[in-house]
Amino acid sequence: MDLFEKWVEHDYNPLIIFNKEAKVSFINKEAQFLLGFISAKEIFKLASSYASHDYGFKTTIIDLNFGKYNFFAITVGYSDDTNIGIRLYKKPNKTFSFSEEAKSKVNIYTIIDLCISSFSTTSETKHQKILDPTFPDIYIKVEPFLKLLTKIYDVFQKSNIITTKLNLKTGEHIIYKTKKYPIFILQISGDKTTKVDDHFLKDIATKTQAIIDIDKNSISLELPLINSIN
Repeated sequence: MDLFEKWVEHDYNPLIIFNKEAKVSFINKEAQFLLGFISAKEIFKLASSYASHDYGFKTTIIDLNFGKYNFFAITVGYSDDTNIGIRLYKKPNKTFSFSEEAKSKVNIYTIIDLCISSFSTTSETKHQKILDPTFPDIYIKVEPFLKLLTKIYDVFQKSNIITTKLNLKTGEHIIYKTKKYPIFILQISGDKTTKVDDHFLKDIATKTQAIIDIDKNSISLELPLINSIN
């Protein structure tokens, strides 16, 4: 593999090339991850829809969202009838902010149990918890965080079972006061949902300083696991 091939393979943006049978003939690492959220068939349809009418390359500014992936543009190109390629340009990742203002050090398991207990007083939905047991007490904005979790559980109130997962996000961290802290993910999912007010949830998440990802059957929160502010 020469330098150019290595460069493409490790590109930050997904690149996929299809043959004339609409089968994938080349895919880089980022595109492999992307296909965990959307099928190759849908990507081929997207490429065909935005391809130039004549041979060549065409870049289109377009807002696309597939799972946790968000894109702001695509380039589609072909020089004959045997292959067509598409490159999707990822939006920059949101950055975590951390302010000591209005934050308290709390036990995350206690917060989760409190929300589930409150929810269970008006619902017979069963709960399943899959929680990493090693979390220390962390600093968080308690009031908006409680409000956010309560609203998220309400989204799944018609589910037969609600699953709450808590774990660290592999390979990601933030630097605060020269120290490195990991990112954790709190995911709540169910088999049935009520209507979701995305803007309302995102507004509360912003106040909590969390990144929220709203999917069809799950809602995930990402926050820094900060247990010391000295």
